[in-house]
Amino acid sequence: MTNAPKHRQLVCFRNALLLPLALFPLFTLSNTFAAATATHSESAVEQADKAFWNMNYPAADSIYTAELRRNSGNAELYWRLARLQVSMGESVDRNKKDERLRYYRKAIEYAKTCITLDSTIAKGHSWYAAALGIMADKIGSNEKLNRAKEVKRSLDFALRLNPNDETALSILGSYYREAAKISWFKRMVGNTFIGEMPTGNYELAAKAFRKAISIDSRIIRNYHELALIELDQNNREEALKLMRTALNKPVIMPSDRRRIEEMRSLLKKYSGN
Repeated sequence: MTNAPKHRQLVCFRNALLLPLALFPLFTLSNTFAAATATHSESAVEQADKAFWNMNYPAADSIYTAELRRNSGNAELYWRLARLQVSMGESVDRNKKDERLRYYRKAIEYAKTCITLDSTIAKGHSWYAAALGIMADKIGSNEKLNRAKEVKRSLDFALRLNPNDETALSILGSYYREAAKISWFKRMVGNTFIGEMPTGNYELAAKAFRKAISIDSRIIRNYHELALIELDQNNREEALKLMRTALNKPVIMPSDRRRIEEMRSLLKKYSGN
């Protein structure tokens, strides 16, 4: 009887030692499950990204959308969906303008949602500018001018957030190239009757494209656009060099095939190759 209290003390002491050991597998299982869930989420987005770069747009869309249902507040998914919609629009026959516009409008909405959820994500602003810029070709002069201003503001914002945003740099290069082609007379008339015209020059355009190439050397668009600038400035050899380099790059965007054909025609015209 006198040993009973001591026995109870030993049992309590033993249980106190065993309790953490008993709970350890639960904590481990919980942490493992959380890690597995995070890995699953990350790998799903990576799989969608891989499908996107392989131009398997239905698969990419399916995975991104499924992830969005699981986490509708994930801003990173929205700019990816904006990028996807732009690319899907570019893959549609160029004569089917209404169908293409539907994709671009969806891209704008996705990009806007990304910016609303997290305005510090540069890609949200750059893909908003991309979709807006493509749609600007389908509207009147006044609206086109307003869109150009909005595109430039979005690009500037994206590059303040991330000076190495290749997408923003590529679109900025095109913006400067188009601005450089506006004659002094058109600029004067436009400033007088429409509003302030976009400003830019070939030097700024080339600088943007060269920086974009230094960040991601795969993108055919940047070589093609830069080659056109060199041709506009009568730098034929540099243009030919850029186009030959571009032809060795992988096709990862729908517009790449069109650009490849255009560059082959230009190479044949200027060099006989």
